Amino acid sequence: MTMIKQKILSLSIAIAAFTLPYLTPYLTIAAELAQIERRGKLIVAVKDNLRPLAFTDATGNLQGLEIEIAKRLAAEILGSPDAVELQPVTNQERLNAVIEGKVDIAIARVTFTASRDRLVDFSPYYYLDGTGLVTKDPAIQTFTDLQTSTIAVIRASSTIAVIKYSLPQARLVGVDSYQEALQLLETKEATAFAADKSVLTGWVQEYPQYRLLPERLSGEPLAIVMPTGLQYASLRRKVNEAIANWQKSGWLQERIIYWGLP
Repeated sequence: MTMIKQKILSLSIAIAAFTLPYLTPYLTIAAELAQIERRGKLIVAVKDNLRPLAFTDATGNLQGLEIEIAKRLAAEILGSPDAVELQPVTNQERLNAVIEGKVDIAIARVTFTASRDRLVDFSPYYYLDGTGLVTKDPAIQTFTDLQTSTIAVIRASSTIAVIKYSLPQARLVGVDSYQEALQLLETKEATAFAADKSVLTGWVQEYPQYRLLPERLSGEPLAIVMPTGLQYASLRRKVNEAIANWQKSGWLQERIIYWGLP
C-alpha cells in the first residue's frame, strides 16, 4: 500500500470515528412488526398526566383515550390488550423515544406538523384537537363574548398566535402553568384561559365550576408516531388499517365520547 493510500485510509477512519457518535442518536432502530410479534409485546410511549387522553388514576393505573388506543392496537397486532408495555414520557421525549428505538410507537398527544413529518411517520389522526377556552363567568357563552377580555395563555405556546388572530382586541396574560392560570381565574385577574381543548376537557372534569366554550379556534390532528423506513412498512400499514377500521366501525368515536372529549 502506498503512503498516499495509507494516509487516505487513516483519514477515513478518523472521520468515521468522529462522526458516528453524532449520527447514531438519529438512526431509527425501532422494532419491525415481525420482531414485535416474536417479542410478544408492543412498547408504546404515552403521557401520564393529560386527563382524559392519558393519566394515572387514583389506583395508580394509566387510563384515558390514548391508553385504550394503545391496548386496542396490542390486541390487533398480538391478540391481547395486555400485550403492551406503556412507557410514560415527557413532551420533549416523545419523538426521540421513537427515533432512538426506545419504543415501537408513541401515542402521546403528538400533533402532526410538516417539520415533525420529516423525522417520523404519522398515522391518520385519531382525534382533531385545537385551541379552546374555559371560563366560569356565566355572561360568557361564546368566544366572541371575550372580545376585550383578559385571557390567560401559557407563555411561548402556539395558542398565543391563535388567540391574537381570533380575538385581536383581547388582553393576553402569560402564565407558566395551568395552576397559575387557575389562580388568575379564581382571583378574576383573567376571565378565560386558552389552551388545547383536550387538556381543557380534563380541566373541566377536575374543576366542574368551569365551562368549555363550544368553539374550536384551530385544528390540530393528533396521530400515532411511527418510525420511518421501508422496514417498518408492515407496522405502519397495520396501525393505519386499525385506525381506519375503528373510524368505520364507530369504536373510535364511541371512546372519544366516553372520555368526554368535544
